[in-house]
Amino acid sequence: MQAEFSVELGREDSCLEIPWSSDDGKQRYFDLKQQPELLLEIVETHDNRELAEFLSAINQPTSRLQTAKCDTWLTDELDEEDEIFGTEWKYGAYVDVLFADVSARMAFEAHERFGQTVANLLGKVPDFAASAEVVVRRCYYHRADDPEESDSGFYLTLYIYGFGDDETGAKKSWAIGLKLLQNALIQVAAQAKR
Repeated sequence: MQAEFSVELGREDSCLEIPWSSDDGKQRYFDLKQQPELLLEIVETHDNRELAEFLSAINQPTSRLQTAKCDTWLTDELDEEDEIFGTEWKYGAYVDVLFADVSARMAFEAHERFGQTVANLLGKVPDFAASAEVVVRRCYYHRADDPEESDSGFYLTLYIYGFGDDETGAKKSWAIGLKLLQNALIQVAAQAKR
């Protein structure tokens, strides 16, 4: 499995605000750690059991992590680096992940170490038609007592891709990669607790 780690903290790089909502208000942040029943409100999981299971596992009460945002897509437009898989289809997803501990959210080194460890662990998985990217990005955590104020911290964007000769094969490779990502996150979080 191909796995990469990077840091994107530039002025033009993607960032996140917690809580967030789309401009039309139809999509928004759900705190699945505190209210797991809100998983039913996440449209991306309605026809995607694998993603629903992943979100449920990461947001368990004992987990050091929680999720903030996700999306999935299917495409036959592959990037140049995807050509190594020799397939025609790519199924992808991203999940934005936060540390559950509020003070840890402000620690860049903790995010960097955690992200590198996850990527290194995934890089040891035998090769198959999947890849992963772990990216540290900036997050603005709005204060509950004053939503106009925020604290600048960090989060991780996790990309997972599966490749196949058809749509079904791409999603199957993605599902395997997603399960491996889930296991890596849980393992690294458990080691960091010690």
